[in-house]
Amino acid sequence: MKVQESDYIKENKPLFKKLLDSLLKEYEYASIMAVDAFGKNYSVSRNGINISADSRMNVQRGYTVKVYSGGCFAEYSGNAIDEDKISETLDIIKNDLLRLSADREKSQYNVPEDEPIVFNKSTDFEIDPAQMGDEAIIEKLKKMHADGLAKDERVIDCITRYVYQKYSKLFLSPNRDMTQNVMWGVAAVIALAPKGEEIKDGYRPVSILGGAEIFDLVGNCVDGAVKEALELIDSEPLKPGTYECVCSPETTGMIVHEAFGHGVEMDMFVKDRALAQKYMGEYVASPLITMHDGNAVDDTATYFFDDEGTLASDTVIIEKGILKAGISDLQSAGALGTKPTGNGRRQDYTRKAYTRMTNTYFEAGTDKLEDMIASVKDGLFLESPSSGMEDPKNWGIQCMVNVAREIKDGKFTGKIYSPIILTGYVPDLLKSITMVSDKIQTSGSGFCGKGHKEWVKVSDGGPYIKATINLG
Repeated sequence: MKVQESDYIKENKPLFKKLLDSLLKEYEYASIMAVDAFGKNYSVSRNGINISADSRMNVQRGYTVKVYSGGCFAEYSGNAIDEDKISETLDIIKNDLLRLSADREKSQYNVPEDEPIVFNKSTDFEIDPAQMGDEAIIEKLKKMHADGLAKDERVIDCITRYVYQKYSKLFLSPNRDMTQNVMWGVAAVIALAPKGEEIKDGYRPVSILGGAEIFDLVGNCVDGAVKEALELIDSEPLKPGTYECVCSPETTGMIVHEAFGHGVEMDMFVKDRALAQKYMGEYVASPLITMHDGNAVDDTATYFFDDEGTLASDTVIIEKGILKAGISDLQSAGALGTKPTGNGRRQDYTRKAYTRMTNTYFEAGTDKLEDMIASVKDGLFLESPSSGMEDPKNWGIQCMVNVAREIKDGKFTGKIYSPIILTGYVPDLLKSITMVSDKIQTSGSGFCGKGHKEWVKVSDGGPYIKATINLG
């Protein structure tokens, strides 16, 4: 089934068109982005049952107006639209916003490209969580919660979660009339087990571009989360050093996102805060590595157009080790004289659009995982990443991984180290990659912030990779 367009968008589209027509009588260019989004968070744990609608992440209804005047842009956001609001909005833009813009040093932008595009597109789903209902969803989570607690008496809690969002977005400009209707969901299990005064946790998520059919995909999540939590009870600290490592697809995804994704967000180029700008056309990774961002895969960050009305695309960032391109929003592309890549994203309609990643991943290679493990004489298998950060200006990276499994002479020894800190200079890490597996996986369980704010949904991943990595 296709996700249906929201009533708010359908019913108010004539008013948004009327507002756009009025703006175009005054300004060379104008656009309107309207959004209607709804979703819920569900969780079950020993502390109880929680059902909530998160206004920051899941629920929003409103619109953003952008106008072009005298080489600069001004934006206005509102959450109600009616006949009276049209004249009021025109007055605010003319008398307040553009006057404010005139008082600042202007950045000279060209009028955005606006070739004619008209469509109404939707993603697919099988089960609508809203129709499934809160009670049925909680019953699914309660069963997973109980299963986790029953696995082992050392498990002190098994937290089960489900979150989804369904949204419709309308973009109008002089030549564009586009609507997209999208639904995504994430389910996760977190098992907790004590190690002395510490609490160890095992985490297993599943993400989907779709609906409540995600519960058909969570079969191994409880077992995996409990197994990891119990294994971590016997984990040891790792001696800091440089190790030969095989990374799981989730760990590869963290490296893709943190080690290089943020470094090619081109609004950082405008501010001269990204080293990548100076390395275009040069080798920054192993020739085995090709990196993408965009809609070549489907996950929670998939969409048909971004929050500035630029069509989503597949951007090849690294091609066989050579840095080819960055990703950009409309204004950073305008400032740099490049074509926008469809990566202008807002946390909500009241926020500025920034350059943000979407589905970011490494391409598959040709190696088999068993051959990769067998090739390691003395090293580690890294899995279950938890967090990370990058310094785009200096290409430094620091990431946390929960599990490092020891490999000796091509076989697992059973010894586990935790926690692991992955550090280093990004090109050194990427150039050290010597093997890449023949299949990829992506995960869209998390959000990404821009400097610890401006949260948007992202996914990342790739194949298993073998690399030399600094660990502590």
